[in-house]
Amino acid sequence: MQISASMVKELRERSGAGMMECKKALTETGGEMDAAIEWLRKQGLAKADKKAGRIAAEGRIVVASGGGRAVLVEVNSETDFVAKDDNFLAFAEAVAKAALTSGAADAEALKSVKLASGESVEEARAAVIAKVGENVQVRRMARIDSTNTVAAYVHGGRIGVLVELKGGSEELARGVAMHVAAMNPPYNKAADVPAEFVAKEKEIELAKMSEKDKAKPAEILEKIISGKVAKIVNENTLYGQPYVLNTEQTVEAAMKAAGAAVIGFQRLAVGEGIEKKEEDFAAEVMKQAGLA
Repeated sequence: MQISASMVKELRERSGAGMMECKKALTETGGEMDAAIEWLRKQGLAKADKKAGRIAAEGRIVVASGGGRAVLVEVNSETDFVAKDDNFLAFAEAVAKAALTSGAADAEALKSVKLASGESVEEARAAVIAKVGENVQVRRMARIDSTNTVAAYVHGGRIGVLVELKGGSEELARGVAMHVAAMNPPYNKAADVPAEFVAKEKEIELAKMSEKDKAKPAEILEKIISGKVAKIVNENTLYGQPYVLNTEQTVEAAMKAAGAAVIGFQRLAVGEGIEKKEEDFAAEVMKQAGLA
């Protein structure tokens, strides 16, 4: 069957695939449009399987929120170049919206959720891989569903934060989310800091002291060490840190002034925890040129 330019154009518009891929799909399926779309999807899944083992540590954090609910989703790519691609960004935004409305609890549950297009997240992911030529992964998600004050903040597509307050305004919650994005406190309040962390810091502070200081009476020594550890605890807790929007007061003081309390927060940063492959481009060029 003769494959016309209009047929290729229609398939491109319906599938988003490249011109040559569309022509091949139509040729393989005898010009049957629906069969060609299915053929392209199968090719996409095959490509996705081949690329699944490649490290995807770049990408974007995307957010969707509304009605006391908010979600963050981390969608990864292999390069920052693809993370800026329109196909990748459209997929990421669609996944975030689906995550919010579906109530999916984690990234694994999100795979089978249907997007507005009718495809599942996993099917759409395979299609994006076919278009951009890189491994794409929906790695993590965080969500808050609450009747309390909820805010979401994403900084530059690289860091995302969800915050839940009891009392206070959405503006305050957003300010706290910005603080968490900037300062990345490991804990909320001093009471949340593990006893093991405190014990280890006391051990370190004691080891750093001079023999003269160690010879001081036990109660004085304990007071000195406790003061140093308290400062470290404050540096590692949201409530103990100077508030980035008003550094003259701590976050705790800002909460008290507003009659609010931070119930909790979640923070995602692109690629954190993924071991990235370090490329030595100079060595690679020399190898290709036969000089190494």
